Amino acid sequence: MTIERYIRILAGSVVLLSLALGVEASPLFLGKWWLAVTAFVGLNLLQSGFTGFCPPSFLLRRLGVREGGTACTR
Repeated sequence: MTIERYIRILAGSVVLLSLALGVEASPLFLGKWWLAVTAFVGLNLLQSGFTGFCPPSFLLRRLGVREGGTACTR
């Protein structure tokens, strides 16, 4: 897998988890402030699309994850 795919998996997982913790109808509800995490991830993805700066990519590069390709390529 590539860095881009790991970042998409990470962002999607954090969004789903924070929604599960922040929506009152969820059995995992802890408080509405968990929805701020969802907003933070969304804003980070938005700025990353414009600037190309993505903090998790630095960590993944250091861990030896390869770059290149797109998430849609098989």
